[in-house]
Amino acid sequence: MPGGVAIVELGAAALRPSARFDGRRVMVLPKPERPGFWIAVVGIGLAADPQRRQTLSVLAGEGPVREIALALEPKRYAEQRLKVPRRHVELSPQDMARYERERVHLADVSSRFTASREPATLLLASPTEGPHSSSFGLRRIFNGEKRNPHSGMDIAAPAGTPVVAAAAGTVADTGDYFFNGNTVIVDHGQGFLTLYCHLSAIETSVGANVGAGAQIGRVGATGRVTGAHLHFSVYLNATPVDPALFLAQ
Repeated sequence: MPGGVAIVELGAAALRPSARFDGRRVMVLPKPERPGFWIAVVGIGLAADPQRRQTLSVLAGEGPVREIALALEPKRYAEQRLKVPRRHVELSPQDMARYERERVHLADVSSRFTASREPATLLLASPTEGPHSSSFGLRRIFNGEKRNPHSGMDIAAPAGTPVVAAAAGTVADTGDYFFNGNTVIVDHGQGFLTLYCHLSAIETSVGANVGAGAQIGRVGATGRVTGAHLHFSVYLNATPVDPALFLAQ
C-alpha cells in the first residue's frame, strides 16, 4: 500500500541482482535460510497510485531486464489540524530560499545508496521512549492550509531525553534545518536510512560509525513544532515509509 513496503521474491542468482523501482535503486538481500535466492525490499511512496501499474525492474548478471508487477491496495490516512507560527506556513522570500536549498540537500542525502554495506537488521529499536503522538501518513493542515502528509512518526518525550540510533550505521548528515530543526541522518546500507529531527542537541558527527543504541542527540523543539518531541523517519530507496513496520513490538 502507499507508504508501505513490498517484499518481492527475485528467485535464484549466483550474484546479487540489482533492482530499481521508479528509477531508484532498491535494497536486495539474500533470502533467509535459502542460499542463492534473493529478495527485494521496496519502499512504496505515499503518493503511489494504486490504480497505476507498478513495476520492479530486475537485472541479474548478463541476462535481460525482468519486470515484476506489484499490486497496491489503497489506504486512507487521517488528518490533523495544527496552529504553528505564521512564518513556518507563509514563508518569507529569505526563508523560502533557505528551504529550497535545504530541500535539495536533504533529497540528495536521503537518496544515498551504499551498495557495499548490508544492513545488520531491518528490525529497529525505538530511538527514544515515549508515546507515539502523531502517526505516519497523517495529512496535516497548518493554520488552515493543507501540507504534505506526515513522513515519519512523532514520539512525545520531554526536552533533553536521549535519542539513540535505531540500528548500526554511519552518520550521513547533521544540521539545523528550517522545518526539521536539528537533525541527524544515519545510513544503514542498501538505501536504508533513518532520520531524527527537532533535536535540542546533536551528539554525533558526519562520518561517525554508530552502533545500535548509541546516543546521537537529545529530544528538543527546534524547527517547525508545537512542542518537544522526536520526529523519526525511515527511508527505503529514497522514499519515506512507515517506521512502525520496522519497530520491535
